[in-house]
Amino acid sequence: MAIKSFKPYTPSRRNMTVSAFDGVDKKAKPERSLVETLKKHSGRNSYGRITVRHRGGGNKRKYRIIDFKRDKVDMPATVQRLEYDPNRSAFIALVKYEDGTLRYILAPVGLKAGDKVLASAGADIKPGNCLPIANIPVGTVIHNIELNPGRGAQLVRAAGTAAQLMAKDGELAQVRMPSGEVRYIRMNCTACIGQVGNIDHENIHLGKAGRTRHMGIRPTVRGSVMNPCDHPHGGGEGKSPVGRPGPVTPWGKPAMGLKTRKKKNRTDKFIVKRRNAK
Repeated sequence: MAIKSFKPYTPSRRNMTVSAFDGVDKKAKPERSLVETLKKHSGRNSYGRITVRHRGGGNKRKYRIIDFKRDKVDMPATVQRLEYDPNRSAFIALVKYEDGTLRYILAPVGLKAGDKVLASAGADIKPGNCLPIANIPVGTVIHNIELNPGRGAQLVRAAGTAAQLMAKDGELAQVRMPSGEVRYIRMNCTACIGQVGNIDHENIHLGKAGRTRHMGIRPTVRGSVMNPCDHPHGGGEGKSPVGRPGPVTPWGKPAMGLKTRKKKNRTDKFIVKRRNAK
């Protein structure tokens, strides 16, 4: 996937890059039967209190209903087109099944309009096909992985990510995640073959503040430039250190590096190797 840059006719254009959208139908409007309204909450909870800071504004979006379950089994589908989805970093593919049903799926690398995809235990090992992990050969690159059978894919869905099936052991399989963590996944969970598309997403440079505002992200002010009444890092003459053993949130809780995972997490038994293991 290529990246498009611009002539620097303004200071912000000098550093701005966008995806070239190779193979994506940029003029296609989303399938109306697979679209839902998306309400903005601006980081507020049901009481109207801000629980996530720096959210608000942004462009209007509609949610595309993605088929993460791939539950139309043993029925081939033809890829109609690839589309941009404002709700995720990956591109999506509109597929049409033999009975006329339309669905959206995540578009892996190499998938293009006219290709056939299949969700079946006996499907070929090619990008876009969905199989139980028990039927996938060891060493295969996979994405869109289920954690619980039938619930739908929850892992490895972002642009450019991929996991690898490392080994099979009884009813469990060892899968190496994009973070480097190796964990057990049940063999009857499904996964899709290939790597998620839009690989160059991580290399895109926004270039100007306005593009983050379009995404609904508002400015973040550093605590060190505030007054002491507003933030624990504030105050002092000149550029002062934070004056604490480590950085904290505006409410005094430790930030940046504090481990927040439970000490006795029920899923610890499924982790073979932690992502940060030496």
